[in-house]
This record gives sequence, C-alpha cells and structure tokens, in this order.
Amino acid sequence: MNKLIVSLLLTLGITGVAHAAGDATAGQTKAAVCGACHGPDGNSPAPNFPKLAGQGEKYLKKQMHDIKDGKRTVLEMTGMLTNLTDQDLDDIAAYFASQTGSVGAADKALVERGEALFRGGNLEKGLPACTGCHSPDGSGNAAAGFPHLGGQHAQYIAKQLTDFRKEDPKVGRSNDGDAMTMRTIARKLSDEDIAAVSSYIQGLHK
Repeated sequence: MNKLIVSLLLTLGITGVAHAAGDATAGQTKAAVCGACHGPDGNSPAPNFPKLAGQGEKYLKKQMHDIKDGKRTVLEMTGMLTNLTDQDLDDIAAYFASQTGSVGAADKALVERGEALFRGGNLEKGLPACTGCHSPDGSGNAAAGFPHLGGQHAQYIAKQLTDFRKEDPKVGRSNDGDAMTMRTIARKLSDEDIAAVSSYIQGLHK
C-alpha cells in the first residue's frame, strides 16, 4: 500500500519538495541595485525604464528569466541577472509586486483615440480590445501572467509595441509566446495608434 501511495504521488508530480514562494522582504534587499533605473519602490522616474511596482509576480518572473536566458534582449539589463538564483528572482518579483504603482497623465489630444483602441480595438483591422487581457482598468491578469499596464510610462509602452511590430525578432521583441499575441496585434497598429494607446495607458488607473 505504501509503495502504491508513493507511486501515485510521484505520478502526480507531488514530491513533497515544493518551490518556495517569493519573499518580498528578502526581495527588497536583493532589488536594491534595480532601484537605479526602476526606482527604489519600482516606480521608475525615467520614461524609458518600466515601472515595476504593482506588476504581477508571474509576469515579472517570466521577463527576468527570459532576459537571463537570452530570450529577451534588453541591453540595459546585460549581466544584471546572471548571478541571481531562481529564488532571488522570485524574491525580487514578490517585492515589486507588493509595491503600489504610480500613475501618470494622458495627453488630452490623444485620449479619445487611445481609449477607443484600448476598450474597443478596431473591428476593421481585426484588432481586439486591450481590455480582454489587461482588464478595463489596466490592472492585467496576474494569474495568467498578463501584465499590469495602467500608469506605465507612455514612452516605454510605445517602445515595446514598436519592438513587437518588427518582423525580425533579433531586432524586435518576440517573447510573447508561441501564440504571438502581441506581435500579431502590434503589426496592426499604426504609429499614430501606438502613440494614442500608449498615452492613454499612462493615465489609466482604477
């Protein structure tokens, strides 16, 4: 009977050795060096560096692992994660996820177009609304790993959408999974669309 139970547990992948969850307190110390670009609490003061405060842990961990493993190229992050363990990354993700993100302001001239794209997409282009994955208030879907967008710097959002739009993954961004969701969407956006939706996102909050 004991052998049967052990066999069943192993079959189900339950080994009794669970991976420890991220520790936000430990993460604060480990994330100290990140503060130079992303701000001590994850609210980057520079528009070209993303705000990490309030971002979902799952998304943060994926991005850090992708950068560390070379699946996503971010020149400013070169070598920053090389010596960090999986637990270190979990702790850093937990810390930034526990912080409160700040909110910017949208350009009034772009709000109408940006809101229309974010909330309604573009039926003629086959462009889905951003709300489907990122929620109406931009808070994302932490469990699914869809990022929190509300309040993010417009300049950073625009850069990511432009990179996703590039056909060559070596010069663009391609770590959106096999479904290529963001690459497919970005390629349907004009420069004007990107500017409008990025500005709208910068001022979006609950």
